[in-house]
Amino acid sequence: MDWTPPGRRRIYLMRHGSVDYFRADGSPLPAEGVSLNVDGERQADAAGALFARSQVRFDRVVTSGLPRTVQTAERVLAACGQALEPLHDAALQEIRGGRLADIPRDALEAAFLAAFQSGPDIERQRFLGGESVGELLDRSLPAFDRWRMRDDWDCLLLVLHGGVNRAILSTLLAGRRAFFGTLEQQPACINVCDLGADGVAVVRAINLAPTQWLQHDERLTTMERLLAQHLRR
Repeated sequence: MDWTPPGRRRIYLMRHGSVDYFRADGSPLPAEGVSLNVDGERQADAAGALFARSQVRFDRVVTSGLPRTVQTAERVLAACGQALEPLHDAALQEIRGGRLADIPRDALEAAFLAAFQSGPDIERQRFLGGESVGELLDRSLPAFDRWRMRDDWDCLLLVLHGGVNRAILSTLLAGRRAFFGTLEQQPACINVCDLGADGVAVVRAINLAPTQWLQHDERLTTMERLLAQHLRR
């Protein structure tokens, strides 16, 4: 039997490092403009050091254009000694929330958590009263397809967001319109995926957090933690 091993290209899919979405009193900051905090900088540096130790070389680096993804990508590149200019794609920005002030206090739990669950009606769930999961898929999956179809890379670094990463990973794992909301994404985590010329994806690793491999101190999801921070008000 003659068999030719499939050629595959590599995607490293990261979430941005840790940021502060709320002030100390629980009041929200504008999500579009938040920057990495000290933990987020440390996480991004650790990811870059890991890529350097593994001698990973990127051909292209893409962010969503929001400051937290741009800063993460820049720190990763600096830590692994690669002088690439990140490209930006606004269609890969995070699922967009509404105004927290418009959400009654007794509806906050569902507003924070329902979009990051799983089930037959998940596409209709809205994040903080704003964009629905279905609208996120409509926006982000065609953008991801455009990048995966380009022929100018063999190793691609995408630095995006928790919700967008879930949309991409769910699609690679289960096909179109899947969304596994409970697929947790730690700050600055790394997901490893290979794409074949036949369109078949091999997902090698999910949610590798460079500063806490075993996540031994984690019991809450990202959104549960953010809900708790907001309820300090």
